[in-house]
Amino acid sequence: MRQQIAAVAFVMALTGTSALADEFKKTDVARWQEEYDSVAKKGRELWTSGAVGTNGVACAQCHPNAANTHPETYPKFQKQLGKVAQLWEMVNWCIRNPLQGQPLAADDPKMTALLAYIHSERRGVKLEPGKH
Repeated sequence: MRQQIAAVAFVMALTGTSALADEFKKTDVARWQEEYDSVAKKGRELWTSGAVGTNGVACAQCHPNAANTHPETYPKFQKQLGKVAQLWEMVNWCIRNPLQGQPLAADDPKMTALLAYIHSERRGVKLEPGKH
């Protein structure tokens, strides 16, 4: 086993391969930012349209510009749910109750878009999980 580890280390030293994170270019970062911005834009459209519910109520009616959502404080105890919850769970509470819609899976593209929008509105705010 020791010999195998030494052999791998030797090959890595010869080839310049390291265990560091992948390197990427400015064009990569720009493309990734465009992808994020596109998804956040879709989230804003969902947020303001009433499309995630059945009664025409939009998230923006209670939370214009994602106000009072405080994504930086999740996970936290959420009294409506009676437990420590993730932000997507609270979004689903709002979809089920005030919007009278069907909950979204945590990995649903619509949920991802909604969360991207919420987070984009709070960009730069310090993380404070558990804070009320």
